[in-house]
Amino acid sequence: MVDMLWSGWGDPAKAAPLPDSALGLLRDLLGVKPRSAEATVLGDIVVPESGLGAEARRALADCLGDPAQLRTDAETRIRHTRGKSTPDLLRIRAGEVDDLPDAVLLPGSHQDVLDVLRVCAEHGVAVVPFGGGTSVVGGLAPTGPGPFVALDLRRLDSLVSVDEVSRTATLQSGLRAPQAEALLAAHGFTLGHFPQSYEWATIGGFAAARSSGQASAGYGRFDEMVLGLTVATPEGTLEVGRAPRSAAGPDLRQLILGSEGAFGVITSVTVRIRPVPVVKVYEGWRFATFEAGATALRRLAQDGPLPTVLRLSDETETLVGLAQPDSIGGQPAAPQPAGVMAVAGYEGTAEDTENRRAQAAAVLRSCGGELVDAAGEKWAHGRYSAPYLRDSLLDAGAFAETLETAAFWSRIPALYEAVRKALNDTLTAAGTPPLVMCHISHVYETGASLYFTVVSAQGEDPVAHWAPAKRAANDAILTAGGTITHHHGVGTDHRDWYTQEIGPLGVHVLQAVKAALDPAGILNPGILLPIR
Repeated sequence: MVDMLWSGWGDPAKAAPLPDSALGLLRDLLGVKPRSAEATVLGDIVVPESGLGAEARRALADCLGDPAQLRTDAETRIRHTRGKSTPDLLRIRAGEVDDLPDAVLLPGSHQDVLDVLRVCAEHGVAVVPFGGGTSVVGGLAPTGPGPFVALDLRRLDSLVSVDEVSRTATLQSGLRAPQAEALLAAHGFTLGHFPQSYEWATIGGFAAARSSGQASAGYGRFDEMVLGLTVATPEGTLEVGRAPRSAAGPDLRQLILGSEGAFGVITSVTVRIRPVPVVKVYEGWRFATFEAGATALRRLAQDGPLPTVLRLSDETETLVGLAQPDSIGGQPAAPQPAGVMAVAGYEGTAEDTENRRAQAAAVLRSCGGELVDAAGEKWAHGRYSAPYLRDSLLDAGAFAETLETAAFWSRIPALYEAVRKALNDTLTAAGTPPLVMCHISHVYETGASLYFTVVSAQGEDPVAHWAPAKRAANDAILTAGGTITHHHGVGTDHRDWYTQEIGPLGVHVLQAVKAALDPAGILNPGILLPIR
């Protein structure tokens, strides 16, 4: 299995520098200056000795059955340090490894995970479940004293079973999404879950963070696909979900979905699957304003027909070209009219796809939309490119970060303005006026998500410079009636706002659940919930 770039996103072979035109725009518009320091070399990072005691180390190696599956070498520990948010990357690029794991464990079975959790509870060693390492909210950096280990689930990578009659499949949690799709495709099926992290994220990570893919309008969020879960906890195995729906009390699946490793380690997931689509068509539609485009998306979400993919970039994101990341820096063949860009994608049988496409086109035109040649296919071609673009911006000396939320349709306009204002005001006051872009990427009958991208100069201390802007945006989200996260998760970055969102009684309920499943408090401490 290829490892992700230790100091950036994805496959190093896919990284590309920004074109001169984009560098000039960063310099002239945002005052971005080239980096003064040389990039840190992995081999030059000084790593402290593992704090894992000899007795605990021996017991954990016995759990895994193979000493090679317990690793304490510097490179492995560095590669399992934190996630892939911009602050995470800036810190690792600066050689900061104050919160790296004391060891990395690679269990090969559900029983291995149970045994590891038992030993860690006995020895007071915290455990951080590690899938693809794609967290962007501090979900892999536990807080609290004492040693911790990263539990890398990559060896749990099997397709356990396929029920073609019920159209369900059971997948082990360490399967990366492309592997899962390939295994299901051999049976003629797909999950239809394609988030921007698709190339690297895992099945278990999708469930633990309530992931939402770019085709959520057609296939649903990942938590809507989940029918059953097998979870290892320090207190034993929890198996939940035995029927499509049930009235047998509260649905315990919902306690695990979104729990981010704080309640247990997901070892397998049973999911709904769909036949591999025969046809895939993506179209681009231009609207005069973000408001007009949002109205069109709401019409489709509420009254149909609903495309498989449905998203809308605001004026700034459309102008910059982030709606089609692979095109950034290129020269358009002709001057582009003002407005915003929507993408509507259709997947399924030829007949169904054509019918939905024609009916949706009538709705989009009635709302003022104009079809744009090849724009949808360009988006589809570059749909996984944005994280690589973020790396290129950091290399060039710019700061680039994302954040997201969701709200009911009636609150979307005020939420959009409030978050943009919070980011603009905070960063401008700090001397780094930003470029703030936004798109709607997930729609529902009752509301939608907003996904913001922020680009600015870095400031003297980029991580500290960003922190007030992030806090201001989080405050604005809650004040305007949004949820603190739609699909990135809570982690440590959103934890304090999440506790405000659910209130003291809600926190108390979840802490009671954690106490029942994890009485020693070893599972991802400080993630999702404050440490008691």
